[in-house]
Amino acid sequence: MKQETVLELFDRCGDSVYRVALSYLRSPQEAEDAAQTVFLKLLERDIQIYPGKERAFLTKMTVNHCKNLLSAAKRQGTVPLDEAVLLAQPEDRELFRAVMELPERYRTVVCLHYFEGYSFQEIAQLLHIGASAVSMRLYRARNMLKKRVGRY
Repeated sequence: MKQETVLELFDRCGDSVYRVALSYLRSPQEAEDAAQTVFLKLLERDIQIYPGKERAFLTKMTVNHCKNLLSAAKRQGTVPLDEAVLLAQPEDRELFRAVMELPERYRTVVCLHYFEGYSFQEIAQLLHIGASAVSMRLYRARNMLKKRVGRY
């Protein structure tokens, strides 16, 4: 893929790729590395992305890369770094930490729906699950968050 095209994609979707990676890896440094790796793969390989599907393609590519990193870390027995997220309001930090403490299946759908703005159908396609499963995971995640954080 041409450098100009990748730079344009980075400008449009770089934050989204980073947030998806952060939701999986829980470490800002590792999420930055993962996002960088995703865009480097685009530069190194001749990948064709359908027009209008760039964001979904990059999200799927990021999810797959993060899963590979997590499975490699699990095999090696490594421990993730603590998150060092600097959010403006203390309430935001508390809520973000609560979301990051959710089990992966719930954390992923919460981040994709609320942070990235994907619909239930889009999340279902990205994760290869049904839309009703997405709805149920969001429902359960919200209940877990209500118990942990309370006032939200």
